[in-house]
Amino acid sequence: MREAMRGLTTRGRSFLAAGSAAAISAFILGEKDLLRVAILLAMLPLLAAAYVGRSRYKLACTRSLEPGRAPVGSSARVILRLQNMSRLPTGTLLLEDRLPYALGSRPRVVLERLGAHQASSVAYTVRADVRGRYPVGPLVIRLTDPFGLCELTRSFPSVDRLTVIPQVVPLPAVRLAGEYAGTGDSRARSVAVHGEDDAATREYRRGDDLRRVHWRSTARTGELMVRREEQPWESRATVVLDTRQAAHRGEGPTASFEWAVSAAASIAMHLRQSGYKLRLVTGTGIDVDATEIGGEGAILDTLADVKLTRAGDISVLVDQVRRRSDGGLVIGLFGTLSVAEAEVLTGLRGNGATCIGFAIDSSTWVNMAPGERTEADRAHGATALALVRSGWRSVPVAHGDSLAALWPAAGRGSQGFAYRAAMAETVGR
Repeated sequence: MREAMRGLTTRGRSFLAAGSAAAISAFILGEKDLLRVAILLAMLPLLAAAYVGRSRYKLACTRSLEPGRAPVGSSARVILRLQNMSRLPTGTLLLEDRLPYALGSRPRVVLERLGAHQASSVAYTVRADVRGRYPVGPLVIRLTDPFGLCELTRSFPSVDRLTVIPQVVPLPAVRLAGEYAGTGDSRARSVAVHGEDDAATREYRRGDDLRRVHWRSTARTGELMVRREEQPWESRATVVLDTRQAAHRGEGPTASFEWAVSAAASIAMHLRQSGYKLRLVTGTGIDVDATEIGGEGAILDTLADVKLTRAGDISVLVDQVRRRSDGGLVIGLFGTLSVAEAEVLTGLRGNGATCIGFAIDSSTWVNMAPGERTEADRAHGATALALVRSGWRSVPVAHGDSLAALWPAAGRGSQGFAYRAAMAETVGR
């Protein structure tokens, strides 16, 4: 009740002051009718305060986000549903949802009175140009009585989170070499066609099920042969994201690191849709295995939060990838690399992995003097050549390049082209 009394508006305080003055005058003049008026004037704000003070226990609020994950630069819809749980109608309600600065200003919505057990919904939109996870809420409500004598501010404790994910661009279908990895006795065999299971034959051993006898091979070899069940060959890929702060340039959503994060999300989603068992590794120590159902969401949530690291070494990133390296395809998104760092990436070529590196020339994200630009281009060409010599298929990236246009270069047959291009660029300068 004390809090409700502190919420009296100017009108309510005026009614209370008028009632007090009328009561004093009634005692001085001995007027009973004036005393009745004084009691009425004083009771009105008190009753309004009591009415508004108990309203906080009679309202229920739910919030929903559509969608819960929104790409950078897109809008999300926030729907608030407010229900009056009491038998008394409410006054006009002013709703204000608290938002972080990145989602814009706080929305204020006026909701007309709600009848007994009545519910109503209001909606507003938010937009974020920077990826991340943002809290939405809590909801603050200003409650008033029908006469405007008392006004209180209440807040609901519930807070939802809007995940702003990197921009995902569609990529063309490209056949990638080295996409298969598997286990079993015939692991070294090459795979000519797509398929889940592969079978081979071996000599009959005591205890083998006779139903597994392969009669055609038996007739050809003259010995009893049985089918040997192989573990399935599967498409596996590891997406590696370079998060070293020194390797990237630019500020805000247009920085080279944001291009790399968007490219990582696009490649990961493209490979998952193509049936790959996927793994995401970043320089911040993040290692996400997206082989299970719903793995796409885990990758997008991870990339929504990933940040640059001041201290970083490319060898640490290599060691982290090699902890669980099981062959297949390795696609790296690297910022500026030195020749020595490009040579360190040779360590990812083991276990039959095919490595494709998007070498981002982050110097093109900033303005340079002609002499500095020439030197930066020469250094990037030498790095691209060192990357190719390390066994990687190198795809150079400059500011303004589209990932969809670069993606075909990651396909089969681009290795020699990349080598010749890097060699020509280095020699020509």
